[in-house]
Amino acid sequence: MLKKVKQILGDRELRGKILFVTAMLLVFRLMAHIPIPIVDSAKLDALFRSNQLLGMMNVLTGSGMENFSLVMLGVGPYITASIIMQLFTMISPKIKEMYHESGEEGRRKFNQITRLMTVPLALLSGFGMITLLRSKAVIDASVGNFDIAVTLILITAGTVLLVWLGELITEKSIGNGISLIIFAGIVSGLPMSAQQTLNSAIPLPTVVGLASMAVIVVMGVVFITEAQRNIPISYAKRTSGGRTTQGNISTFLPLRVNSAGMIPIIFAMSIMLFPGIIASFLVGNSNPDIASAAAYVSNLFSNQTFYSSMYFVMVFLFTYFYTSIVFDPQNVAENLQKHGGFVPGIRPGRNTAEYLEKVLSRITFVGAIFLASVAVLPQLVEAVTYNSTFSVGGASVLIVVGVVLDTIRQIDSQLTMRDYEQL
Repeated sequence: MLKKVKQILGDRELRGKILFVTAMLLVFRLMAHIPIPIVDSAKLDALFRSNQLLGMMNVLTGSGMENFSLVMLGVGPYITASIIMQLFTMISPKIKEMYHESGEEGRRKFNQITRLMTVPLALLSGFGMITLLRSKAVIDASVGNFDIAVTLILITAGTVLLVWLGELITEKSIGNGISLIIFAGIVSGLPMSAQQTLNSAIPLPTVVGLASMAVIVVMGVVFITEAQRNIPISYAKRTSGGRTTQGNISTFLPLRVNSAGMIPIIFAMSIMLFPGIIASFLVGNSNPDIASAAAYVSNLFSNQTFYSSMYFVMVFLFTYFYTSIVFDPQNVAENLQKHGGFVPGIRPGRNTAEYLEKVLSRITFVGAIFLASVAVLPQLVEAVTYNSTFSVGGASVLIVVGVVLDTIRQIDSQLTMRDYEQL
């Protein structure tokens, strides 16, 4: 480890890239503490403490939402736009061709559409948040429409600026920029959560138990994130660079246990968020039937048992759904057949696709159960310990571990490339 750190510090170019990434993350943290002064800070703090879903969203934005800062939306609208575009690849052949078959130029157009879609989504998200805060009297009714319009422009510009910073970071090949921004937001809140936990009146054995559980969860996330099933692939002949190689060449096709990453948790979080927010809008409706139904829905989603059970089921189902998006067994089987590849003992074509789908379904079951368990773990811990000061969501754990592993891989790759160039 020390040898690797010494290698990094000794390489001027790599050291410069790491310092640049660090500087960009510091700029993000600075913007997260620049508030927009149209809210009552005390009421805003009380709202986020009383609403678990808003608290979870606040963690992912690095407390930017709780501060009502310039970057209160974080990169959430960009992530939503990315998810929508990926879903479009399933229903639009043109977008699918752009993303998968049009090379670098197609990817560039795809990313540009995602950026453009981020702007209206940021405006919509900002308007929804302002409407919610107004209904809770966090924003005074005397605040005029002009001030609201300026606020919407500012927070939308803040999201666009974060996306730009994320792309600058990505260009340095030191991890994914958007993921690192989310990572910085999550990690920034950990010291405060740890301090609140230590200052709270809970027994020392409980604190030790929470710390031990955190270590076990992180180890489990690392294991599941890195776990994969290697499907053996053989080639009777292989063409590369215009040359055809004869003979039996063996390799493998890696199928990850968690192919969907953190996306299922984000999907489930979004679905679980909407009913409660909509119900909170309609509770004060003049129609008694609508108000009664809204109150019932609001109370239902406030029930921890119901919420945790629904959250678990949603994450489980979305894991299968998103895995089917990122990995198409039929397409993989066709590509293998075109290049002369086959799974030993399995006929090429349809039989190979069925075999891959069967294996993927089995290993995804393990990944889905694990993801769903990690997602509801904070609720279970809070129910057992009656303490929510150190409740870190499953999405947060997955993001932190995933970003750290990806960043380490990219730094190792650059170190290996430099060793190769020296040789």
